[in-house]
Amino acid sequence: MFESAKLPQKMNKKTFKKLEPELREALLAAQLPMIENKPFSTLILVDGLDGAGKGEAVARLYGWMDARHLVCNAYGEPLDEARRRPPLWRYWRDLPAKGDTAIVFGSWYQSVLRDWIYKKIDEDAFEKMLVRIRRFEEMLANEDVLILKFWFVLPREVQEERLKQIKKKHAARHVLADWAALKHHKKASEAGEKIILETSKGFAPWFVIPSQDPEYRDAALAQTVASAMKLKLNEGETHSVSAPPVVGGLQKETAVDMIDLTEKLDKAEYEKQRDRYQKILSELSDRKSMSKTGVVLVFQGNDAAGKGGAIRRVIRPLDPRIYKVHPISAPTDEENARPYLWRFWRRVPPKGHFAIFDRSWYERVLVERVEGYAGHEDWLRAYNEINEFEQELTDFGYIVCKFWLAISEEEQLRRFKAREDTAYKQHKITDDDWRNRLKWDQYAIAAGDMIDRTSTNYAPWTLVSAENKKHARIKVLRTICESLEERL
Repeated sequence: MFESAKLPQKMNKKTFKKLEPELREALLAAQLPMIENKPFSTLILVDGLDGAGKGEAVARLYGWMDARHLVCNAYGEPLDEARRRPPLWRYWRDLPAKGDTAIVFGSWYQSVLRDWIYKKIDEDAFEKMLVRIRRFEEMLANEDVLILKFWFVLPREVQEERLKQIKKKHAARHVLADWAALKHHKKASEAGEKIILETSKGFAPWFVIPSQDPEYRDAALAQTVASAMKLKLNEGETHSVSAPPVVGGLQKETAVDMIDLTEKLDKAEYEKQRDRYQKILSELSDRKSMSKTGVVLVFQGNDAAGKGGAIRRVIRPLDPRIYKVHPISAPTDEENARPYLWRFWRRVPPKGHFAIFDRSWYERVLVERVEGYAGHEDWLRAYNEINEFEQELTDFGYIVCKFWLAISEEEQLRRFKAREDTAYKQHKITDDDWRNRLKWDQYAIAAGDMIDRTSTNYAPWTLVSAENKKHARIKVLRTICESLEERL
């Protein structure tokens, strides 16, 4: 695959000088409409062997494009903030907004390459990591991110000479990556070839850039970027669907319909169990082993089902320094300019901490589905994307507890009226609540589909009868304690 690296791909300086204005014009002709109309964002991954001149090529690209809408993200070994979160967290955090372009050095392929070269992973683990990367990139592509991946190649003898020159320049030594060193040339090239074969897809293609000649290298990079951006501008939206369709038009019972809403707990028993489980939760959260896991709690349910009250009972025994409650409402302009899960990845807690979501990423398949804020393909695809997000968390050692709090239509009406009649509760009731109530059946179907498609063995749903608030709060506390005890 890297045979082109051995060929004398060259461009004389006179030809390059003549071509340079055309390249700059082509890049700006593609970039400026993207900046103005914001139909997508662009990720340019810069990978390959050290000494290939990746930094020089990117510097020239900056000179030819509008640098105000470019950002260069260079990743080395993860710092403490990133080490305490899943590997993809820092890449999600830094995703560019629509209209902008991010150039990435040290992409998500680096850890895979390093671990493979140093034999820290076997063939099976290597393949699994590539599968996960493909899914990640497909998710981004479906959320209007143009992904262009460049592998810069050099013959071994040319790399050897280049690295000698680089090492003489003290300021340039930081560009050298251990896995890409000369002694690993053969292994790095073999691993790179395998990665390209496995992960070069229509939605995230790889481009091999022969880098012996700087002019040829820089022209090839610029021409490829300009052509890909222009093609993306012209093609419009072409999303894929990676989930089977939801069957409609049939009456069916769902898991939500099977919740026993008659379950109750009297005040004395409630207070006894509340004190017991809050004490257990406090002790569990103080264990040394908590530093090895993070806890993500998700609260969904009917409007007025008591999510806020349940959350207050959970946080009461916790040290405020180790938890954060995230009330989720409609996305902001900043959030809408990026892939849907971006705003939730940003809120992933470090290990040793709790993140508590009052509503969550599941709004994509609930309110956005029912109200038509998300297209059919978008919310249908979201089931798989959510499952993969939660698997990223649990594979990294997180505990994910998800609660659906259910009440009857009659109980909801009673609580709505009580909120209107109680001064300090009036802020809890809005016109949207009454409008949503008119679509009770549609929300019930959406909730049933959500539970069917996203209750996994690694992140199961807990269905909570919330007709009696005391019963609901105890079930939530007990479930969290049991989940932590099992892990810790």
